[in-house]
Amino acid sequence: MPYAIQGHFDAKFQHVIDVFLAQLPQEPKVGGAALTVYHENKKVVDVWAGVSTKDGKPWQADNMSISYSTTKGVLSTLAHILVDEGKLAYDRPIADYWPAFAQNGKHGITLRHVLTHEAGLYHLRSMIDDAREMLDWPHMLQVIETSTPVHSAGSRVGYHAISFGWIVGGLIEKVTGEPLAKTLAEKITQPLKLDGCYIGVPRSELERCVEIIGAARYKAEKSKPSKIAIWQQQLTEKALRLTGFEPNTAAEALIPKGMSRFYLDEAESLQACIPGAGGVFTARSLAKIYAALANHGEIDGVRLLSNKTVGELVKVQNRNRGDVVPMAMHWRLGYHRVYTTWPKTPYAFGHFGYGGSGAWADPSRHLAVGYIVNTGSGSPFADLRIWKINTAIIEAVGG
Repeated sequence: MPYAIQGHFDAKFQHVIDVFLAQLPQEPKVGGAALTVYHENKKVVDVWAGVSTKDGKPWQADNMSISYSTTKGVLSTLAHILVDEGKLAYDRPIADYWPAFAQNGKHGITLRHVLTHEAGLYHLRSMIDDAREMLDWPHMLQVIETSTPVHSAGSRVGYHAISFGWIVGGLIEKVTGEPLAKTLAEKITQPLKLDGCYIGVPRSELERCVEIIGAARYKAEKSKPSKIAIWQQQLTEKALRLTGFEPNTAAEALIPKGMSRFYLDEAESLQACIPGAGGVFTARSLAKIYAALANHGEIDGVRLLSNKTVGELVKVQNRNRGDVVPMAMHWRLGYHRVYTTWPKTPYAFGHFGYGGSGAWADPSRHLAVGYIVNTGSGSPFADLRIWKINTAIIEAVGG
């Protein structure tokens, strides 16, 4: 299926556009995506293509998409702004700001422990009885307050796939005294004049959200996995266990009970505050946030973060593989390494998400990227589509 590109791009990024289009699904499948790139403080790519709904409605310039774990990078940026303002400190116990958080051995956990996924609070499957509980923000904060870590803070790494949002988001609410959505709007969305950046989409904006097409859950509803698929999964799990990795631990973090009946991309979920996995963005909003981080914390005359704080974001905090994902993510303070198909990105940081989305900054290349997509599932950290696009972008700016 040939897809017509919409938007604009600088001529030297033609190969990026070719790679972007090549990642869209071919017949009989359908889907769409949007990509925005900043280089040296200029928006050099701002394009979209494909369809936004299962019935074939063309993707529009103002469409937004749920971006799953890509949300964590935006939430982390908001926390860093509060550090700059003196309202938070990386190494001060969270319980100092949020006394109820200290219950059951959590008195020593700091913001740094959470941002680097070393807090031991990833086990959401054991914390709640049904995924629909995630729709209730006050309830989930209470769940976090009464939870018991699975290991001591700083002793191990375990990706806080969904619980991250209630810990960091709850902390932000405690220190600001305002709803998380309001703080996000006041500190990031409004200053940068973003056209789509929500954790909890207003009802009036729901029509801008694209439909998620072809996600694994839709396929699961229609058919059971084949014997070959089951055998491949068993073989993969056996191989992982031989390396010391326990696949069941990933389920603890990624798949709360009842998840097969709960969909993050439906209207009720999109309107809820699920800041670990429920953010909804345009590609250009994601790219502009990271463009500020790629430019010492400032873009278009708006200072988002201090140059000193941006310097901290580049630093790798741990290189351990961790207990939840079978690869080393090289965690920064709320961000992970940036994947490509070959170029090295030692100074790049960002966050990718289930479903294929991602956003990142590379201060050494003065480069920032935002990508949203509505087809495919991938891993918890996107898939090869964004790796290929990232490679093409880096090649376009000189490798």
